[in-house]
Amino acid sequence: MKKVTLILALLVTTLTFAQNKNAKASMEVDGVCGMCKERIEKAAIKTKGVKSAVWSIETHELKLIYDENKTNLETISKNIAAVGHDTKEVKATDEAYDAVHPCCRYRDKEVVKDHDGEKKKG
Repeated sequence: MKKVTLILALLVTTLTFAQNKNAKASMEVDGVCGMCKERIEKAAIKTKGVKSAVWSIETHELKLIYDENKTNLETISKNIAAVGHDTKEVKATDEAYDAVHPCCRYRDKEVVKDHDGEKKKG
């Protein structure tokens, strides 16, 4: 009986601490155009452990598949912010934001207004 209890305890402990190699998550990332999409997805994919990253111009939602053993959402958010895009968790520095192409300045209301038609197309 002790062996069965020990095996059961080990199994439960292993399952509790096992992390998902194909975790799915989504996060909101600010951006306005196709160049933003490319930059955001590239920054996410370059994060070790990220297997898939698809950002929607219309919804600003970044859908991710990643290995929880290698990375986490905070690290992914930091890498996206480092290339100039705000997430709910991490805001891009002014230096990183200023480095994006002028057409990608999502904090500027005029730029956002200029891209309204692109949202409907893409």
